Amino acid sequence: MKRPWNRTNTSVYSLATIDNQNELNMNICTYVSVVNMNPRIYTIAIDYKTKTYDNLVNHKNKVTLQALSKKNMNLVRKLGKESGKNINKETYLTKNNFLTKWKSHMVLKNTSFVIELEMLKNIIKLNDHCIFLFEVKSFKNFDEPFLKTNDLIKSKIIL
Repeated sequence: MKRPWNRTNTSVYSLATIDNQNELNMNICTYVSVVNMNPRIYTIAIDYKTKTYDNLVNHKNKVTLQALSKKNMNLVRKLGKESGKNINKETYLTKNNFLTKWKSHMVLKNTSFVIELEMLKNIIKLNDHCIFLFEVKSFKNFDEPFLKTNDLIKSKIIL
């Protein structure tokens, strides 16, 4: 049997950040949770080795959390298994027509929802991830089915 933390069927997200050169980066994250209702606060755990972590620490601005839909499954390997330190994800996403504009943010097409977040602070530095707190500034829902970790397991993308 799988380990307990591999048995939960959580939503799959991508966090869009901007670096100091104003280039877009997107990752894959599943350690995401709402922890406060008023104001609405999310926690997101980010791996230290990622460009997303560097962007959050060095270029504090609004970021966009995107709940991926099943239509986004083909992006998980590119966004999650390839580092933004090694490839320009904005170029890849633009070239393949995966992006659209929402408010002033470039976001993925066909997501389940998008949320504009403002980083409050990084709160806990663990061994391999840092937990960040974000406040919800705005959001938009779309009528797309959520991509879940079990979908990734069945497709042999993870585990």
